[in-house]
Amino acid sequence: MSQYDYLIVGSGLFGAVFAHEAKKKGKKCLVIDKRNHQGGNVYCEQVEGINVHKYGAHIFHTNDKEIWDYVNQFVEFNRYTNSPVAFYKDEVYNLPFNMNTFQQLWGVRTPEEAQNKIEEQVKASGIKDPKNLEEQAISLVGIDIYEKLIKGYTEKQWGRKATELPAFIIKRLPVRFTYDNNYFNDKYQGIPIGGYNKLIEGLLDGIEVRLEVDFFVQREEFTQIADKIVFTGKIDEFYNNQFGSLEYRSLKFESKTLDQANFQGNAVINYTESKIPYTRIIEHKHFEFGTQKKTVITYEYPDEWSLGKESYYPVNDDKNNAIYNQYKSLAEKDKNVIFGGRLAEYKYYDMHQIIGSALKKSKDSL
Repeated sequence: MSQYDYLIVGSGLFGAVFAHEAKKKGKKCLVIDKRNHQGGNVYCEQVEGINVHKYGAHIFHTNDKEIWDYVNQFVEFNRYTNSPVAFYKDEVYNLPFNMNTFQQLWGVRTPEEAQNKIEEQVKASGIKDPKNLEEQAISLVGIDIYEKLIKGYTEKQWGRKATELPAFIIKRLPVRFTYDNNYFNDKYQGIPIGGYNKLIEGLLDGIEVRLEVDFFVQREEFTQIADKIVFTGKIDEFYNNQFGSLEYRSLKFESKTLDQANFQGNAVINYTESKIPYTRIIEHKHFEFGTQKKTVITYEYPDEWSLGKESYYPVNDDKNNAIYNQYKSLAEKDKNVIFGGRLAEYKYYDMHQIIGSALKKSKDSL
């Protein structure tokens, strides 16, 4: 008889939710993580009394009341509303594209004036059948919004010219003809009071967790101590990259503690010019309405991915999706392994989607 019912590889949201649900069903779990902390990419580091989002800004939002109630049983969420701002040269614009943005761009005041301006620019472009991301974006919102708020940011994010990126990346662009700077349309939105670590600690309460443990170094030993494995790492690595390595975009973060109370006046400010190497600056204290005497800011730089770097965004183009589908076929035949999360499912997930996926997979298999 095995020592554990489930070995859970990775202590991020998927692994933590699955472990919690398994424990409720009386299952014995061991959670391992190669990092020196639990929580995966939602982990927060305390600096000067501020919860610093170590792996980029994480803003919880969902329309699903069940998932909202689920996370709130572990930690209370505040009323933070994501209202990012974009800097382009010396100009400041509200996001997402809304009446405030259009007023800032063109001096228009009414939805009709804004719609006419966009339609005029789209028509002037003459683009009927967009061949790349640049043409797709211009055909949706016109040249001004594209040049100032999309082009530079997107090219930095992907490390490619917009003319070299496929049109499908921007299927649609959210355009609002109201004076509303709330980035998300979801009914529920906020940040855990005291940081995401409280959510992870609640989920993993009473469950054995071992940190700084690499599954692949002790794979044989770990495979033998549990009846089943829940794997949240890279699916290609699990299968020894036999069909080739899946590609990602990576990120680099540079954080600074400043001896001032307020650096930029907003949690998230995007920098949309091509010549500025970072895509945004995060000021972490504003996620929790902090009043600390100091502040912590993080510059976020997109990075070309290579083996050994952190994998953040799957590159879901035809080539990579074809490789992933080969791994997925193997996974579907593997009855003793449950694959879940952004890396294991090679899919861009928001936090509420990862939790939903973990709840569904735990329900199906426990």
